[in-house]
Amino acid sequence: MNYKMMGRFIGHILLVEAVFMVPSLIIGLVQQEDMACMGFAASICITLLLSLLLLLFCRGSRRGFKAREGLVCVSFSWIVMSLLGALPFYISREIPFYLDALFETVAGFTTTGASILPEVESLSMSILYWRSFTHWLGGMGVLVFVLAVGASGESSKGFTMHLLRAESPGPQVGKLVPKMKKTAEILYLIYILLTVVDIVLLLFGGMSLFEAVCTAFGTAGTGGFGIKNDSIAGYSPYIQNVCTIFMLLFGVNFSCYYMLLLRQFGSVLKDEELRLYLGVVIGSIVLITLNLGGFYATLGETLRHVAFQVASIVTTTGYATTDFDLWPSFSKAIILGLMVIGASAGSTGGGFKCARVLIIVKGLRRNLRRAISPQKVQVVRVNGHMVDEKVLENTNAYLAAYVIILFASAIVVSLEPYSVMTSFTAVLSCFNNIGPGLEAVGPTCNFGGFGVLSKVVLIVDMLAGRLEIFPILILFSRSTWGRLKG
Repeated sequence: MNYKMMGRFIGHILLVEAVFMVPSLIIGLVQQEDMACMGFAASICITLLLSLLLLLFCRGSRRGFKAREGLVCVSFSWIVMSLLGALPFYISREIPFYLDALFETVAGFTTTGASILPEVESLSMSILYWRSFTHWLGGMGVLVFVLAVGASGESSKGFTMHLLRAESPGPQVGKLVPKMKKTAEILYLIYILLTVVDIVLLLFGGMSLFEAVCTAFGTAGTGGFGIKNDSIAGYSPYIQNVCTIFMLLFGVNFSCYYMLLLRQFGSVLKDEELRLYLGVVIGSIVLITLNLGGFYATLGETLRHVAFQVASIVTTTGYATTDFDLWPSFSKAIILGLMVIGASAGSTGGGFKCARVLIIVKGLRRNLRRAISPQKVQVVRVNGHMVDEKVLENTNAYLAAYVIILFASAIVVSLEPYSVMTSFTAVLSCFNNIGPGLEAVGPTCNFGGFGVLSKVVLIVDMLAGRLEIFPILILFSRSTWGRLKG
């Protein structure tokens, strides 16, 4: 195991995290939030010290970076980043218990948006900004950011692809351009551009700059931490509609936006995952609207709330304009299905991913055809290209791990004095990085009532869901820590 290279990279990650805490410190100084300022100043110093120590002790690392190191490095980066990112909450005493602070931070970085806080409007502005910014940073991935601004030349060869594959959501990571550094740059430029446009449109709706920035961070990262106790419910229909549109936009595979920039409109229109994603969204909106009937005063109000909640759940954002836990059972069943399916691969959304659903359905159809005509060669094609058997195997392995972890976690969490629906949807929402579940963890509730064991399980689930399971599972494999040969 190339520990020096891993330590050096984690050192760079912590350096970036310390720098990104500075705006929160500045906001605290301007607003004269003494305790928050102390929290951020101490956290920046601690994070910088650890970063410098890692860079000092791990200097001179030259050996290649293999897939195993990439997976382990990504997992450790996210864990350490979360442990230190929780310090401002804890040191400022705005979240007095460290495990709760860690839960909130992991929910931020993984863009889950599950909160232990009963209300948020009493938090200082600097803490609210940091809380929302963790969504934006975690949405595209801090490692992708480091690759975009840092890795270059010979030193980056052999590990940039492994890191990008380990952190990026979806069955596989392809290069938009030949160099991985350029791919990371393109992804972040698109991400920043969409975020800025979102902020501008929210400002047109009457939001203050602080509200618009924090809301856009949650929308872009598909995270859902609000700065109001009622999430987005208290804002105007215009702002709710803007959030609906941008949640859906950030749930699209970013490679589609790159193809649009290249004017390859035909390729985008023929993209099967995009078609499935839009089909699921439109179909869900129509079915829930019909099921709700006269639940709201007008058809327009019904469509607005339904479109918002469908967009929020399928993209795993977690914002709310209404308490969908009060909807009829059929509508809640569709919401549960959307929690599982999630957004597109290569987006900032979570969930199982539309790409995997597409591959599994096509793989099932292929196996049925094989049973009918065993001697005929059957292949799986997506967008006209044959899907490699290794991708099919990895997708099936992911499905198996997904189901095992989901139900094992639900069994542990069911030790709490809550209903089965509460326990199951708590795990489902954390594992798929959604935020709200149903019943006691619904859109008007929080996760603060869970015990220590359940919170630890849910924290692990959030990390596993954001990192696509395998980077976390590999930490528990004995073979991971064996000595590399050759």
